[in-house]
Amino acid sequence: MKRFDVPQFYKSSFISRIKDSRKLSDPRKKDFSPTLLDFGPVRFFIARHFGFCYGVENAIEISYKTLEQNPQRRIFLLSEMIHNPGVNIDLTNRGVRFIMDTSGRQLIDWDELQPEDIVIIPAFGTTIEIQNMLKKKGIDPYRYNTTCPFVEKVWNRSVQLGNENCTIIIHGKHNHEETRATFSHSIQNSPALIVRDLKEAGLLSSIILGERDKNDFYKLFAGKYSEKFDIKNELVKIGVVNQTTMLASETEAIANLLRETMIKKYGIENLKEHFVDTRDTLCYATYDNQEATYGLLEEKADFAIVVGGYNSSNTSHIVELCEEKLETYFISSEEKIISSNEIKHYNFHSKQEIIKINYLPMKNPVDIILTSGASCPDAVVDRVLQKILSFFNNTRNIEDVITEGIIRDTNNS
Repeated sequence: MKRFDVPQFYKSSFISRIKDSRKLSDPRKKDFSPTLLDFGPVRFFIARHFGFCYGVENAIEISYKTLEQNPQRRIFLLSEMIHNPGVNIDLTNRGVRFIMDTSGRQLIDWDELQPEDIVIIPAFGTTIEIQNMLKKKGIDPYRYNTTCPFVEKVWNRSVQLGNENCTIIIHGKHNHEETRATFSHSIQNSPALIVRDLKEAGLLSSIILGERDKNDFYKLFAGKYSEKFDIKNELVKIGVVNQTTMLASETEAIANLLRETMIKKYGIENLKEHFVDTRDTLCYATYDNQEATYGLLEEKADFAIVVGGYNSSNTSHIVELCEEKLETYFISSEEKIISSNEIKHYNFHSKQEIIKINYLPMKNPVDIILTSGASCPDAVVDRVLQKILSFFNNTRNIEDVITEGIIRDTNNS
């Protein structure tokens, strides 16, 4: 796989060594068990797969090269390039300005843009409408395009579904940048509908089967379907794609439910005329991160720390998985670890940061699960580990522990 030119300050002194070692010893990713770093009084279980993915590294490389090569030009990002506060703050400190926030609220008026300005398309992609608007202003929307290739893969699959006269069911958060972009691309040649979760898929199933009044559809899915959506004609043949950062298992469950719905209504012998299997749109990095989380949760630990941006969809899903098994602290950086007694973490259900007292148990050793989202630099995970490590006395030498962990992983592969 291509190696990207990511700024050195995003890289880790030792986390990256562990990841590189796992790639060499297990190139086909058959082993999702974590790496154990045993420091004596505290032990860390490090996820097999986490941190910057292909799409994020691609976006960072393009953005920083654009800054370097165009020192005299005004540079804008449509919205946050990725959902990581540190990365976005660094870009703004270097003069990049954001046109919109993550929900699509305008921060800079379109009329302020000039043809000589540079507009970078973020990793999530953007809508056809915005692309066309930029073209009219004389700005090439493809010149500095960091759209993740796996997002574009979903768009291409949507085109194929449209060519097969399918209505496209998008598993995603309707207000997320990526889902807004996918919806815009999908409706160019087919009807489309956004489904948030398995519960909403169940509501859609009951409407398809005639178990609910059709008028319920327009209330339940308000703002989530394409213009002039006619449920009588446009829920006859469907295919499912997804926002690439959603839970892979949930996308699969939604696809299975809708598949069974079409079998129930039309018979298995007619399934091909009513349902198209599209599970190949799942992003490999999202899948690997989630599988690595399941591998982490096989270990007995006192709590988990998940590092990433609070508005990061893929990170919140990792938190969600961890919360099912043990106490989990969702933090954006090492700065949220206030002391050995207090940690400020984010509750993504209530959308608030809260302080936990006595988060480190009084035992020896303390076992901690550590992972991060796809938009979190390894350097941040590195600093989180080292800050926690600083609260313990008589810890083993970090170089010895890393070497031991790498040797153990290699022998187990």
